[in-house]
Formats: sequence, structure tokens, C-alpha cells
Amino acid sequence: MLDKILNWRFWPLFFKELNELRRNRRLVAMMLVPPTVNLVLLGFAMNPEVTDLRLGIVDESRTAESREVISAFTESKSFVAAGHYSSIAELSRALSAGELEAGIVVPSDFATKRTRGEVAEVQFLVDSVNSNTGGISGGYAARIIGALNEKIALNKSSVRPARAVSRVSLFYNAGLQNSWFIVTGMIGMLLVMLGSLVSSASMVKEKEVGTVEQLLMTPAGSAEIILAKMAPIFLLLSLDIGVSSAVGSFVFGVPIRGSFALLYCSGMLCVLSGIGIGTIVATFTRSQQQAELLSFFVNPPLSMLSGATTPIEAMPHWMQPLTNLNPVKHFAVLARGVMLKGVGLEVLYPNFLALLAFTVILVGVSAWRFRKQLN
Repeated sequence: MLDKILNWRFWPLFFKELNELRRNRRLVAMMLVPPTVNLVLLGFAMNPEVTDLRLGIVDESRTAESREVISAFTESKSFVAAGHYSSIAELSRALSAGELEAGIVVPSDFATKRTRGEVAEVQFLVDSVNSNTGGISGGYAARIIGALNEKIALNKSSVRPARAVSRVSLFYNAGLQNSWFIVTGMIGMLLVMLGSLVSSASMVKEKEVGTVEQLLMTPAGSAEIILAKMAPIFLLLSLDIGVSSAVGSFVFGVPIRGSFALLYCSGMLCVLSGIGIGTIVATFTRSQQQAELLSFFVNPPLSMLSGATTPIEAMPHWMQPLTNLNPVKHFAVLARGVMLKGVGLEVLYPNFLALLAFTVILVGVSAWRFRKQLN
């Protein structure tokens, strides 16, 4: 029986394929490295816990009692003080600009009501664009106020123990619709992934079929060839911006409160970034199989480090700066700012300029790499 197994004709074929794989080191690396890296990133990025939320503070009372409430929030691991504001209007502008995730307002009569033993109200404002973060933040605030009330009740010097309550105000997504957060993030992710997959497949197909040599025989220059390859993909995928926005609006009820022109221009930059990524991938591969494996190394990290489906605040601190190198992240901020907050370029210009810079760099590098191969 053992002799039959050892003499099986399967083994020569098996070792032949094994030798083929061993000689193709790039393919082996693509099969082993991407799953490992993506698993590590997934474990860190897909964290449901939210900590160190940026908290804005408006203290109209300016008393020892108000400072006690503020300290209860800032001493917890849930919130970190991001700035003091003189009015609710300033705090609201900071929330609208994405500088804060939450805000606390202590009214001027807070200490007076505490002294009288009355119920003292604290207003808690939440940027609920991310419904998950908004709900968790409200829960954190309720627990912190509850712990403070227990502390007050245990204070022997309090003849008439006062009680503080928090009134939570949800901004931009009062119904805590999780689909609003997911849809506005997924638009950019789909645009980049479709752009990269379609462009890489198109470029690699030219290599496999051998039509690259035929293109070089034409009078067209390399720049014209590259532009002709990218333009149809760009025009086709640009239509997806309007389709995706319409689906989000009619199917999921996502509002478009700001400039649709700004959203569309940002989407076109996102498409160009995806085409640039796909073209770069194509210049490093020789077959469709290699292109697909290399795309698996590129696209999942772009998705996980974008904040499109999970809040960036839930990621480890060392990982959060990496999201700034991701065009999908900047488009997600733009889409949520335009569609849910109704803000314009005067607030979103840092993300728009970052997306423009990524587009120029990615398209420029991809054109240079492709022209180098043509030459």
C-alpha cells in the first residue's frame, strides 16, 4: 500500500508545480504577505470600542461645581479635552468642522441649583454622523453623570444631595441612522476600488494579449496612449458618483444638504486616484492573476484605514495618522460634510486639497511607470 502511494503518478506533477511556484517568488510573496498584513490591520482597525473622543467645553458657570463635572468627563478614558469655547455657537461650529466629536455645556445656574439641592442640567452635544459613535458617546455621558451623582450622594456634608442630569443633543443624524454613515463612506471606497480593479485589468490585458507592441507601432505618443487608456474608464466611473448618490438618497434617505457640485468634483478626484493605483499595480505585474493578488494587498488596507465603515477614533493611536495617507478617508470626510452637515469648501478645503494632491501624485507616478514600460 505504501509503495503504491509513493509511486503514485500524482507526485511528479505535484513537485513540478511546487518548483514552478518556488521559481515565481513574487507570486509566493503575494500569497503569503497580504493575508498576514490584512489580518493584523483588521484586528486593530475593526475595534468597536471608542475612546479619547475630542470634547469641547463651554463653562458658563465657572464654579467649583462646574469644574467637578468637567473633570468627571476629562478624567475618564472616554473623552479628552480638546478646547474651551466661549459660547454654544462656537462649539457648534467646531462640531460642524469636524474638530470635535462631542461637547459639554455647563449652564450659568448649575452651581446655584446644586446648592439648592435641585436638579442641575448639563447639555451634552454629539456629532452623530457616525450613529455608532453618537450612541456610545451618549451612553458614556450618562454613566459619567451617574457616577458623579453617586459621589454627591455619598458626600456627608451634603444635607440635601443635588442631582445632575445630562440632556443629549444629537447633531446631523438625530435618528442615529447607521446606514447614513455606511453609505457616505462606501461611495468613496467603491469608486477607488472599481477604478483600481478596472484600470489594472485593462492594462494587464494589453500585456497578455500583446497589443502593447501594436500600440507602439502607431503614430501616437506614449502620453496619448496613456490618456486614451484612462479617459474611458474615468468617464464611465464618473457616472457612478451620481448613481451612488441617488441610491443613497432614494433608498436609504441620506440627505444632500450641501453642494452637489463639490461632492461630484471630489468623487472625480477619487476615481482618478483609483485609476492611478490600478495603473501602478499593472506596471508591477505580468498577468491577471498577479494583478488580482497585488490588488488584494492594496484594497483591503485602503478600506480598513479609511474610516468608511468604522470610526477612526476606535483605532489605536499609532494607526490613526496612517489614515491621512488614504484618499478614501478624505473623500469620506468630504461626503459626510456635504451630505450630512451641509458644509462647504470653506470648511472642507483641507480634505479637498489632500485628495487633489493624492490624485496628482498617483496619476503622475502611474503615467511615469507606464510610459517607462512603453519605452
